[in-house]
Amino acid sequence: MKLRNYIKLAIMAVVITTAVSSCQTYKKFDLPKEGIAGEYAAAKDEAVDSAAFGNLSWQELFTDPQLRELIAKALENNTDVKNAKLNVDAAQARLLGAKLSYLPSLAITPSGNTSAYEKIPSKWNWGYSIPLAVSWEIDIFGRLTNAKRSAKAALMQSEAYQQAVRSQIIGAVANTYYALVSLKRQHALYLETADKWAQSVEVMRQMKEAGRYTEVAVVQSEANYSSILASIPDVELQILELNNTMSLLVGEKADWNVNLNAATLMPCAGYDKSIPMSYLAARPDVRAAEQSVATAYYATNIARSAFYPSLSISSNGGFTNILGNTISNPGSWFVQLAGNLVAPLFARGQNIQNLKVAKAQQQQAMNNFEYTLMSACNEVEHAMVTIDQLSKKRVFVANQVYSLSKAVEYNEDLQRLANTTYLEVLTAQQSLLQAQIKQIGTDLSISQATINLYQSLGGGR
Repeated sequence: MKLRNYIKLAIMAVVITTAVSSCQTYKKFDLPKEGIAGEYAAAKDEAVDSAAFGNLSWQELFTDPQLRELIAKALENNTDVKNAKLNVDAAQARLLGAKLSYLPSLAITPSGNTSAYEKIPSKWNWGYSIPLAVSWEIDIFGRLTNAKRSAKAALMQSEAYQQAVRSQIIGAVANTYYALVSLKRQHALYLETADKWAQSVEVMRQMKEAGRYTEVAVVQSEANYSSILASIPDVELQILELNNTMSLLVGEKADWNVNLNAATLMPCAGYDKSIPMSYLAARPDVRAAEQSVATAYYATNIARSAFYPSLSISSNGGFTNILGNTISNPGSWFVQLAGNLVAPLFARGQNIQNLKVAKAQQQQAMNNFEYTLMSACNEVEHAMVTIDQLSKKRVFVANQVYSLSKAVEYNEDLQRLANTTYLEVLTAQQSLLQAQIKQIGTDLSISQATINLYQSLGGGR
């Protein structure tokens, strides 16, 4: 009697231990409450500020009609955008399959055979069977539940990745557009400067004939003129390369027109130099990294559920005329019902190995998530500092261009009065050109830094 009681207690202890330990397999994924991941978990539940810079629609940020048209075409035609959408479709199909795994599976396997006996060679005995097999796995320890949750996390990850691709394409088109604007402005500046320097060469020749300058002044001015002409093909080649880049982004071959009067892009309403964590939580790459951790978490739960028994119920039914070793005509209906409980005892360490691998991959996913979040902080900070510093530089460069324009004007006036040397004239012209190119480059850098800030805040919705 005592032995029987001990056995009952042992069985109850095993059942209770299994039930308690298996509760882990049913827990939903939650981020840690401490560290940078904890800050993110608290911030992502905050109300969304629709006026924040990163939450502006791309149509609000990019007001240039030509740029808007290019972005719209890219979002419609770009290969990466199309593939990202297909990834979402595939993830939705996998999630549907995971949901349907709760239902029983049905299969029909009709068969037939015939036989004849030596004593009665002309008589054939026909046998047939039309069975319907039903199998249903009972989700006792959460294997199917975790598979469904994993598929849902993978879908959310694909959707976040789709948004990340969309944001990257918008940023790439905008960056390429402003780079084209910059190069075409530079090209126009070179052509305008070349005309002026050609006139300067003619002035030097006339002054040489008048005896005011030597041949040295003429050849120096001609060399100056040739240097600007040599720069024009380089810019035209860069324009061609950017045109090809834009064609790949948009998915359409063309010689793209840009607005040369496009204003320098600057952070507009909703720009705040102190960026809260809730803004970073809107970044699609951060959300995708979070769902990657969730997927790895559910994979660990699935590996853990392999240590517990699995229960399946199967049933066979149908119509047949085969009864044992005899054939009966007409046939009759039959039904069979069975339950199958499989409890792992020894799997050569495979389950233990799978669980260890799943835990390691879960930790890797968490490490990648934290790194992505810290990188996002660094990107935002770098973009903001870049905009601030370039804005200061822009003011100084504008003053430099203004002063050098006056210097060129004064030197040309003095040249007519023979109160300056040709070297001073050439130096002033070269300095002005370099400052004007710097001004164009600074405007481009500010525009691109603004686009990068917009992207780093999850913009592009």
